[in-house]
Amino acid sequence: MPLIRSIIQDMRSRSHRVVQDGSSMEDEEALDGLKQSSWAHMPQELLREVLLRIEESESSWPPRKSVVACAGVCRSWREITKEIVKTPEVSAKITFPISVKQPGPREHLLQCFIKRNRSSQTYYLFLSLTNEALADDGKFLLAARKCRRPTCTDYIISLDADDMSNGSNTYVGKLRSNFLGTKFTIYDCQPPHAGAKITKSRSTRLVNLKQVSPRVPTGNYPVAHISYELNVLGSRGPRRMHCLMDSIPASAIEPGGVAPTQTEFSLSNIDVFPSFPFFRSRSNRLEKSLSGPLGNQKDGVLVLKNKSPRWHEQLQCWCLNFHGRVTVASVKNFQLVASPESGPAGPEHEKIILQFGKVGKDLFTMDYRYPISAFQAFAICLSSFDTKIACE
Repeated sequence: MPLIRSIIQDMRSRSHRVVQDGSSMEDEEALDGLKQSSWAHMPQELLREVLLRIEESESSWPPRKSVVACAGVCRSWREITKEIVKTPEVSAKITFPISVKQPGPREHLLQCFIKRNRSSQTYYLFLSLTNEALADDGKFLLAARKCRRPTCTDYIISLDADDMSNGSNTYVGKLRSNFLGTKFTIYDCQPPHAGAKITKSRSTRLVNLKQVSPRVPTGNYPVAHISYELNVLGSRGPRRMHCLMDSIPASAIEPGGVAPTQTEFSLSNIDVFPSFPFFRSRSNRLEKSLSGPLGNQKDGVLVLKNKSPRWHEQLQCWCLNFHGRVTVASVKNFQLVASPESGPAGPEHEKIILQFGKVGKDLFTMDYRYPISAFQAFAICLSSFDTKIACE
């Protein structure tokens, strides 16, 4: 162990950046310095044994940053560390930034919480380090900034809490609503699976015409559509929502089912989404793009619906069992389960895939599991924050 501690101290002194899978060093001089590390030429057998022990010993944050530091020593350390560190589906651990794009654990919910800043219209997602979110600083995962447009609302999602612009290298996707705030589309900055279709936008056309810098990102991939049912009768009750997960097959929730898993960030595929001008024709196209897939209900695609609450006579309110994770009544609270498209519902349709609820004035818990990722879960929860006059 003294040897391992010495190695970790040396790594931390040499590596001062956040490791991102698949990305290269911005500073070539720093890369050359890491190659000259005294540990860079350690025998592969010994190196693998050292990294395995570090991975097994540092099971949770903040000590888990030692595993991240290992991947920042040099290329050989990086490759072996990536082989050893398992995805959240298997390990139930979030280690590298790409983990927020990978499906959560199969066996249980991964506990997170969201902090809201009303004045700046920003939202921050943290991984819970304890069971008490109110007394937990958490491990920062993602941040989002609300941007109002003439015909819609955007939530820009980023890996950086201080840089939430859709043109930065830390931009990972966005959530876009229609004018009423009843329909939403989640966009990923890169293809969620092989064969994913890119949605054309003004920015992609400009890139194709070479009228902008080649560094401008070009990806625009819709991965999910969220719909809130209109409350035309004005009756009181919980919101009703459906989530059409375009990138996840319905079979993913079954035993042995598989959901697409991203393995690295492709920074060249990040898209700069344009603001929609206030024109009727453009607005109509936006409404069509947000409502079309929901009306067709694609076959074979995972559909999530909110779990129906029960009416509590003594409390005179609608109730759901959040197992102590939600303490404040709110119209925003929900639990999502898989919706059986045909045939009888099985036990896999009873498992809660995502639950979200209020525990403080600007504090909310967010727990998710396979087959959705932290990014997708965060975007779905952001849709609950948006004002929905027509649904309440």
